[in-house]
Amino acid sequence: MSMHRVLTTLGCAMTAVLVTAGALTRTQTASAQPDPPPAATTVRTDDGPVRGAAHDGYRTFEGIPYAAPPTGGLRWAAPRPAAPWSGVRDATRPASACPQPAGEVPGGSTDEDCLRLNVTTPDGARPARPRPVVVWLHGGGFTTGAGGSYDAHRMATRGDVVVVTVDYRLGALGFLAHGGLPGSGTFGLADQQAALRWVRSEIGAFGGDARNVTLAGESAGGYSVCAQLASPAAAGLFDRAIIESGPCTGRPDRPFAPSSVPLSTARAAGADLAAKAGCGSARDVMACLRRVDVTRLLAAQESDQQPAYATPLLPDDPAAAIAAGRFHRVPVLIGSNHDEGNGWAAGIVQAGNPVDPGTWPDVVAAFFPSPGQAEAIVREYPVHETDGGPVFGAVIGDADFACPTADAAGLLAARTHVWRYEFADEHAPPLTPGTPPFPLGAPHASELPYLFDLGGRPRDLTAAQHRLADSMIDYWTRFARTGDPDGPSTPHWPRRTVLSLAPDHIAPTRTTERRHHCAFWDALRPGEAVSAASRAR
Repeated sequence: MSMHRVLTTLGCAMTAVLVTAGALTRTQTASAQPDPPPAATTVRTDDGPVRGAAHDGYRTFEGIPYAAPPTGGLRWAAPRPAAPWSGVRDATRPASACPQPAGEVPGGSTDEDCLRLNVTTPDGARPARPRPVVVWLHGGGFTTGAGGSYDAHRMATRGDVVVVTVDYRLGALGFLAHGGLPGSGTFGLADQQAALRWVRSEIGAFGGDARNVTLAGESAGGYSVCAQLASPAAAGLFDRAIIESGPCTGRPDRPFAPSSVPLSTARAAGADLAAKAGCGSARDVMACLRRVDVTRLLAAQESDQQPAYATPLLPDDPAAAIAAGRFHRVPVLIGSNHDEGNGWAAGIVQAGNPVDPGTWPDVVAAFFPSPGQAEAIVREYPVHETDGGPVFGAVIGDADFACPTADAAGLLAARTHVWRYEFADEHAPPLTPGTPPFPLGAPHASELPYLFDLGGRPRDLTAAQHRLADSMIDYWTRFARTGDPDGPSTPHWPRRTVLSLAPDHIAPTRTTERRHHCAFWDALRPGEAVSAASRAR
């Protein structure tokens, strides 16, 4: 296996690992049932009544269908409306995650009846007093993840908002492309739009304001928000956007950050999947694939997945659409973490791939094969005997996250209101077990425990970190309420600056791009994105 493929596989697996411990904790806690069950609470939807659970200050409704099960003839079809039910549907626990290999979901999942969502609503929210709505799209490289991993009660209660977490089709089941197949390469994105249509139609019954919906996500979920910004079919489905560590200008040759691919590339990958699944020479390839067992499909799919553009749902690459101004004009809150790449770099080092002065040129060349690029990067990011891992992490973070986020923010800000942040808690609690080979700082996904209890696990934060978490929830939910995160209860957040988020040090900064060598990456890839000068407008 090539160095690039080894590192790509590790990269695509990292986000799945990040919340595994939390998911396991939730599963074990649910089975042990140490506490008495919460009181029931019932809400009537257009499809039928659902019975959720009443907690201290909030209510939860889990596993609600927003579309029909994509099984049988509906496998690789556009989402269809869910069938109404008679009687009261139990909504006291999450449904199965969408099919995926083992990782975030213990043991993985093979259940295709997964187009469900979860609603968390504060006690004060009622149809007569609706609250802003945050719709959360999980990350996981478009291959893993589950809406049920994100316990949103702190955001709902402190921010006084209704939070909806969504499961959507993943992997080959979500992004297969094949000639003549309507919806090729975008079924997972179509699911997200179906969930947003459900929210517009139904969330009022849960006390949510259907006229004030914020679409938010992290990593692949953040990139999904970019895609929905650029999708004509998403017009009118949301009013604001939050993009965490999912830069809209990602590219397939940067495997650590999510991106999209041309339909032709997606079709080639689909043909390869069909061959591996034993359907490549079938008279009706799609009919054959619809008969293949889910486990076999998961084994045949690539470890990394991307939505396809040049499609009806996604006519353009989101990067090109946003650069051209072809996106929905809604306010955007966008940002990344100070040390995005360190988690991947640490995993690569621990997997037996040392990064030292001798190996550094080959590691860089595996990712930047164009003539002259590797040499320039080695000069800009020199490695010494003891800092190879952090330097490699800085290259991943700068090239794939920090600088593309700055580029995307500049492009968006030319046409709408944009607020940028950088999560910079250098002592953020680790999301993976074990001791890393070097301090990780604020790596990919490390901001998530400040917004959610991952897998229902309470936060392990210091008093200062608790204050930061409260401030972040205040910013995020104030943005959801008004389109502007600034307010009297938190430090001032002016537009056109980056708000650095760290315990006891929340402050605007204009130094982020220089710290992340963004001028270097602009010069290295001329014409790929906006220049430093245009970004500073």
